[in-house]
Amino acid sequence: MPSERYQGISAAPGLAIGRVVWWRKEQPKVEHYNVSDPTSELKKLEDAVQQAKEQIQYLRNTTAERMGDDAAAIFDAHLAFLEDPAYIGEMKQHIQEHHKNASAVCQEITTQMVEMLASLPDEYMQARADDIKDVGNRILLLLAGITPFDPLTLESGSVVVANELTPSDTAQFPPGVAAMVTARGSKTAHAAIMARTLGIPAVLGLGDQLQELSEGDLLIIDGDGGTVEQHPSTQRQTEARSTIKHHQQLRDQALEKASLDATTSDGKRIQVFANIGSPGDADQALANGAEGIGLFRTEFLYLENDHWPTEEEQIKAYSHVLKAFQNKPVIIRTLDIGGDKDLPYANLPKEDNPFLGHRAIRYCLANPAVFKTQLKALLRSSIHGDLWIMLPMVENLSEIQETKSLLDECRRELTQKNIPFAETIKVGIMIEVPAAAIYADVLAKEVDFMSIGTNDLTQYTLAADRGNEQVAHLYDAAHPAVLRLVKKTCEAANQAGIIAGMCGELAGDTMMAEILIGLGLHELSMSAGAIPEMKEQVRQIHSTSAQKRADEALLQGSADAVRQSVNPSF
Repeated sequence: MPSERYQGISAAPGLAIGRVVWWRKEQPKVEHYNVSDPTSELKKLEDAVQQAKEQIQYLRNTTAERMGDDAAAIFDAHLAFLEDPAYIGEMKQHIQEHHKNASAVCQEITTQMVEMLASLPDEYMQARADDIKDVGNRILLLLAGITPFDPLTLESGSVVVANELTPSDTAQFPPGVAAMVTARGSKTAHAAIMARTLGIPAVLGLGDQLQELSEGDLLIIDGDGGTVEQHPSTQRQTEARSTIKHHQQLRDQALEKASLDATTSDGKRIQVFANIGSPGDADQALANGAEGIGLFRTEFLYLENDHWPTEEEQIKAYSHVLKAFQNKPVIIRTLDIGGDKDLPYANLPKEDNPFLGHRAIRYCLANPAVFKTQLKALLRSSIHGDLWIMLPMVENLSEIQETKSLLDECRRELTQKNIPFAETIKVGIMIEVPAAAIYADVLAKEVDFMSIGTNDLTQYTLAADRGNEQVAHLYDAAHPAVLRLVKKTCEAANQAGIIAGMCGELAGDTMMAEILIGLGLHELSMSAGAIPEMKEQVRQIHSTSAQKRADEALLQGSADAVRQSVNPSF
């Protein structure tokens, strides 16, 4: 059969070869009818909800054992839905008032919530739609007495193919699953996060092309390029297997040297940090050779709560990481909500374009009580390590100055109460908005460091929503326009004598390491698993050659041309 190649979204890196196993979702047939006495239907629903809680708690525990607490925390949202009066409570009320059967009501309420969340413009809430659909389907299966697909039947080397995969699906993958491919999804979907944690290459967003894949087809999955090759030739199979074996050997060698410094062949020191989303990620970051934390996302504290986190709750989380890293830098980003991250209890107004709206530092400065609680928690935690505070989505000078003023106010209030905090704390900003990169020379004079968030910077620069499958081909941080903004930021930092780092997805791309170093970055921050290979890659680079390579990249006509300039086989 002729070989076919399909383009999707790169969601988890790596190369894999294996045979298609379709993950067939059981969809119970739901009948709709009225009942004379709703009591029995309420009991059925309550029993199913309780069973769902037990199943999800089991999944959470087993996931924590395999992948750590951060990956397992995904199921906390599922458990929260099963306690949510706006979801389960609505079902109970509907059964009582309308005397309908439990399965019909569950399907109706779940569909309403899924459609509502999926229609919202932000990516985080769209991902929650997938979560609630997962929970609702589990309840329906339990109500119908249907046993779902058993993942333990997946053989080693299987490429799991599905229209979509939920976190609870991915968490049940047995060891040996080669890769995953889906019709829909994005890099930030929970299933994609799970795949990266498991080290499984993933290509999402294939759309209708997915239907071309049949049970048992041999595929080559390129998680870096986002491609799926069907019916590869014997020669391509041999090449792929050789590449996979070689990459595994390189990974093993890199892990052995992960604790060593990342220094270029001509002696330029590059710091390699880790991005983390919760305190539980600190141990994995250290084990993989992280020299610090380049981005500690604090949103987990807010997103996993049904109330504003208290000062004490925040101190516990921040202090844990600071203590784990001792005197190594820990860059903690202040609250970044809005855009693709919503907080139900924050009562954020509906915005036509939330990515360009009242989010991140804009929200914090408009809500000083919320902001000051976090700033005080950060100050109080600073005694446990080397804390750096980073402000997200800064667009103008006054936002930095206002934040510094609030920090001083917090310091005075803590001093009055004889509460200790570190005397010296670095304050920096994320460069995510093109305006900030364009006049980075002005902003650099007000801060101690700048870190480039390429995820948002790319979508703002290229006007391409990073979660939109229809424009996925346009979204690439290697675009020369984005790289020019990176260089401009690095030049401003060097002139001001401060550190220029990067904490977006691009920072962990080993293919782009030479260009990034050539542009003038001092620090790269990435997921923990990418650190050993990035350090090894840095050691192969000569900084003078890197500068020439970077200059050439800025003159290319597209992101693909840039990538081909460093990897002709791209």
